Amino acid sequence: MTAKIIDGKVIAAELRARVADEVARVKREHNLVPGLAVVLVGNDPASEVYVRSKGTQTQAAGMASFEHKLPADVSQADLLAVVAKLNRDPAVHGILVQLPLPKGLNTEAVINAIDPAKDVDGLHPNNAGRLAGGFEALSPCTPLGSVILTKSVHASLEGMNAIVIGRSNLVGRPLVQLLLNENATVTIAHSRSRDLPDLVKRADLVYAAVGKAEMVRGDWLKPGATVIDIGITRIPKEDGKTRLVGDVAYQEALAVAGAITPVPGGVGQMTVACLLVNTLRAACAIAGLPKPAV
Repeated sequence: MTAKIIDGKVIAAELRARVADEVARVKREHNLVPGLAVVLVGNDPASEVYVRSKGTQTQAAGMASFEHKLPADVSQADLLAVVAKLNRDPAVHGILVQLPLPKGLNTEAVINAIDPAKDVDGLHPNNAGRLAGGFEALSPCTPLGSVILTKSVHASLEGMNAIVIGRSNLVGRPLVQLLLNENATVTIAHSRSRDLPDLVKRADLVYAAVGKAEMVRGDWLKPGATVIDIGITRIPKEDGKTRLVGDVAYQEALAVAGAITPVPGGVGQMTVACLLVNTLRAACAIAGLPKPAV
């Protein structure tokens, strides 16, 4: 048996196309153009590439794209002033401050300063609390994308045993809440968990989000399990170059899993697509319109 490869590139493209259709509809029917503002502090090369990709895809979906580049030595007060200005701007419906921020800046204070209605990263305590309570909320993009990828394999997650390995505020914790909302039975595991291979062996759905290259081995998996690999690490090759790998030993898992996301080409593709979903949802909510069909 070889696992089905869950093609994040194809699924993300389909999702972006649905977003573009809905953006065109709200423009036509309500004269509303959803707008996404991205704030980039400093010149981290990986962040710059990511922000450029966000801008390109935002415009391709028919949305307005606003980019604010600030120097790495920007003061906390000046950064907060930019966020406050974007909070007031009626053309901006989504605000994303690219993380991580340079040392010396208080990330928590910046996240807390974003208007929760425009918090398309889903990190503001209001959104995190609403998600934890089972209420409608803007959810972090990577967990949202992970659930969409899972549902490309399983129409319903109800009653399935899921394990989330990793408990970060950006991925692990919100992913648990999203899975609970799908009526899955969820275990959250982490660096202090005992007998992790045994916990993984029981799961129908495995989500690896620890940032440790190829930590989850093929013999940990229940045969036929669906594996969503959220980790991404660059490791050296013998020729001196590097390659990207996930948190799951991919070749081993291929022989055991029922379905698996590749790295790259899996979850990463979905993150920006879900950012567009969140921006469209935020724009409709702010304008008092019904939730869009994405």
